[in-house]
Amino acid sequence: MNNTYQIYLISDSTGETLDRIFIAIKAQFKNIDYKIHTYSFTRTENQIFKILSEAEKNSNSIILYSIVDSNLAKFLANTSEDKKIPCFGVLGDLILSFSKLLNQKASHQPSGQYALNEEYYKKIAAIQFTMNHDDGNLVKELNKSDIILLGVSRTSKTPTSIYLANKGFKTSNIPLVDENSIPKSLKDNPNMACVIGLNTEPERLADIRKNRMNSIKESENKNYTNLENIKKEVDRAKNTFRKYKWPVIDVTRKSVEETVASIIKIYEIYKKND
Repeated sequence: MNNTYQIYLISDSTGETLDRIFIAIKAQFKNIDYKIHTYSFTRTENQIFKILSEAEKNSNSIILYSIVDSNLAKFLANTSEDKKIPCFGVLGDLILSFSKLLNQKASHQPSGQYALNEEYYKKIAAIQFTMNHDDGNLVKELNKSDIILLGVSRTSKTPTSIYLANKGFKTSNIPLVDENSIPKSLKDNPNMACVIGLNTEPERLADIRKNRMNSIKESENKNYTNLENIKKEVDRAKNTFRKYKWPVIDVTRKSVEETVASIIKIYEIYKKND
């Protein structure tokens, strides 16, 4: 008997939301075999009927869908029921519940999250700003930042900044060698923006740096990967953060997503006290 589950992800947009939801679902279950079938921009009954006819041929088919058009979603659910294929919508009940709560009718517009509204342009501006202010560039414009990240080399400053930019935060990041590497404007005004230090365990940092050097076939810079030097570097960074009373996040065992979630919480507190 074939125990491989055939997972059909049906979306009226790019399918990105469904992908993320399924990743979250499958993480809760171990040792399952599955095959993904992705169908994006599905917006007609004919498209749906063809997909379900294909799914009907396979055993262990499961439908996950995000379709905001209520009539189309109902057609999918009813047809799946007729074909005895398990079918689960991931947005319908949420949209209905929010509609009741907000006392507002939903637009039911496919790809609504990509509409060229003010929020979209804010995100684009944040991404452009962050790219221009990466790795200590344009420090004269630090005061225009929402968030400023400082940290020694290889503490994920750049990927964290880009992730924040995608959430609409103008982010600058500055490599921290010692206190002298901090721009004077920031030392004179340590609270000009939400400033956060990123730090990590020296042993972990040594491994990351060694891997980095190996990947670019660099073997000359021994001080960069020397554990004792790294310990001193990390201690100096801690002392600097403490001196300027900047909050610190230890990124040793954190994913970029987890680090960003912590940063946003700190930012929200900063704005309340601003």
